[in-house]
Amino acid sequence: MDSSRLAGEFVMRQSEINSVKQLCLTLFACIVLAGSAWGHDPGISSVVVRAADRLEVSATFSRKDIEGLLALQRGAALEHTNLARLALEAVLIEQNGKALKPTAHHAGLAGEDNVEVRLTFNSDAAGKLTFHSPLLEEFAPGHRQLLSVIDASGQALADRLLSATVNSADLEIRPEQAGDKGETSMIGFIVLGVEHILTGYDHLLFLFALLIVARNFVASLKVITCFTAAHSITLVLATLDVVEIPARIVEPLIAASIVYVSIENLARRGESRGRLPLTFAFGLVHGLGFATVLRELGLGSSGNGIALPLLSFNLGVELGQILVAAVLLPLIWKLRQYPAAANRLAPASSLLITAAGTYWLIQRIWSS
Repeated sequence: MDSSRLAGEFVMRQSEINSVKQLCLTLFACIVLAGSAWGHDPGISSVVVRAADRLEVSATFSRKDIEGLLALQRGAALEHTNLARLALEAVLIEQNGKALKPTAHHAGLAGEDNVEVRLTFNSDAAGKLTFHSPLLEEFAPGHRQLLSVIDASGQALADRLLSATVNSADLEIRPEQAGDKGETSMIGFIVLGVEHILTGYDHLLFLFALLIVARNFVASLKVITCFTAAHSITLVLATLDVVEIPARIVEPLIAASIVYVSIENLARRGESRGRLPLTFAFGLVHGLGFATVLRELGLGSSGNGIALPLLSFNLGVELGQILVAAVLLPLIWKLRQYPAAANRLAPASSLLITAAGTYWLIQRIWSS
């Protein structure tokens, strides 16, 4: 009887250990994939077309995307690079099947982190318009571009989300369409928010490092709520240019927050009490990173039409967080039912998260 019981306990313990090993291997694979993506989403840009007595185009790109496109390293005097070709290739427009030629074009830096392209076409918006973005084929796979068409008063006429696979849009703007596109715009920004959090591996690992030591549903809910409140504050402030901190500072700070929390998990042996102030403080930093997406879209200091995109994007981020938590938490709680898993889960995960955070921290400081 005793030998049978011992054999059963041995098999059960081996099963628990195997469960922990499988979780660690899965987490390690995610970290490797995340490292290859450098903790960022593939990038986003925006094109705003003002359709009045003539077409005025303003395209905003991230500086790092343009440097990658032009094969430049950070600090390699982008200010002195001839961007004329970039301006002429950023947006192509056809009207009723005929290509329009810009009568004026300009490309240059917009702040420290963005590049702005401006084009003018001496044609109104009558008839069928086709917008084409050739540069999308040259950016990293997964890069997205938000195309917005507005009238002379700034009222939205149409919104489209473009990519390398769908890099053109056919539109026929009619006056009665004005005011009908709020839903499209809202859905587009919600999708952007969900995509950003799901591809923002650094944000996800920070959240995972907090949740891995949360003891129950209430503790997990407090962590998620605190993180959400904090990053929502700085998302709004940074997008409106009330707070302006360059990405070269924000991105290393985000990596440092991952390292700090995961090391603290090890030092405190999984004790989660007293973490809410820390979660809120680092949540403020992550909100600055979320705001980078909207600022790369050209939304900011003007404040025109920014409320809906801001609210929709933040809603998308929260929906993405809920989706991730709904997948992770049941798995974590299930593994905690086994003593061996409960004792090894937080330390093993925290070690791997520390490695990923350290990698990102060094890489981001080096590339600044």
